[in-house]
Amino acid sequence: MTLYLDNAATTPVRREVLEAMAPYLTRWFGNPSSTHEVGEAAATALADARTRVAAVLGMRTRDVLFTSGGTESNNAAVKGIALGALPRGRRHVVTTAIEHESVLASADYLHRLHGFDVTHAPVDGDGVLTPAALAAALRDDTALVSVGYANNEVGTVQDVAALAAVAHERGVPVHVDAVQAAGWLPLADLGADALTIAGHKIGAPKGTGILAVRGRVPLEPLLHGGGQEGGRRSGTPDVAGAVALATALELAEGERVAEAERVSAIRDAFIARVCTLVPGARLTGHPTRRLPGTASFVFPGVNGETVLLELERRGVVSSSGSACAAGSDEASHVLLALGIAHDDARTAVRFTLPHGLRDDLRPVADAVAASVAAVQSA
Repeated sequence: MTLYLDNAATTPVRREVLEAMAPYLTRWFGNPSSTHEVGEAAATALADARTRVAAVLGMRTRDVLFTSGGTESNNAAVKGIALGALPRGRRHVVTTAIEHESVLASADYLHRLHGFDVTHAPVDGDGVLTPAALAAALRDDTALVSVGYANNEVGTVQDVAALAAVAHERGVPVHVDAVQAAGWLPLADLGADALTIAGHKIGAPKGTGILAVRGRVPLEPLLHGGGQEGGRRSGTPDVAGAVALATALELAEGERVAEAERVSAIRDAFIARVCTLVPGARLTGHPTRRLPGTASFVFPGVNGETVLLELERRGVVSSSGSACAAGSDEASHVLLALGIAHDDARTAVRFTLPHGLRDDLRPVADAVAASVAAVQSA
């Protein structure tokens, strides 16, 4: 039986989520903008889902927008907030070099098509952005700071509240990409002005997402049409998807503290065993300020993709990093930004653990050692 340890890429839909969304795919399938019984039932469910999400995030109901996923949410936040700041003469965006591609590409879009300056504030060798480094990157015309709460490849967790405080001292709004953090870390009281979540990372279907933007922040919409989602994201809402995401988020939040503590212990034992069994193995990311379910390594001298094939032969499925970059021969931009040598960065293997994991991972660590040895001897 295959053990799936690529949960940062996607997770299975939870049974409770399927049951919650099913009525809005069948009996109450209506368009929530319609004024008849079927449409009004859908509108009620959509409003309820929005309220439930807002409660978890510690934001107002009207701040919550439902989207098609993390990529759309990040694009809408970065582009929308930056473009919304143009009337105030602000044409500068601050982010880091270790962000998800959807953030980096959105910042590049602003530079290429709208003349924004983009500063990639430096992170240290563990992937941490310090408040001092952020402060040094800010300018009088900075429109937005966009930073990931937890890195999708190495799992490093940022002190978002401290970073937001620095930005707010200069009057700059902060967007937090919380796609990987949801279900593992607290989402309320971060000081974020905008926050993004992807449903499929927490047991909801793919194609569901959240962008929460505080009402005081101007947001230029990217999708125009019928003016749904308060005029900030046009298009007929996916009511079933919204119900699914609200249900998954509530479940994940309710389990979060206990799951984080238990899975962190399993993760730490796994890291220790891999580093003991595999000569030269190096943990990437911060040793302690990391997601409970993330253990990422480089194995200098071997090809990471080949190690993954050996692991799959032994019944373990994992990845070399971001699923968005899967199949690329390029070294990870995250690892390079951490100062890891190009050749070593191409040896990366990432293990991301599921909620509900109860077995220790000693057999997996043994499989990692065997797989690396098999590649070395090939």
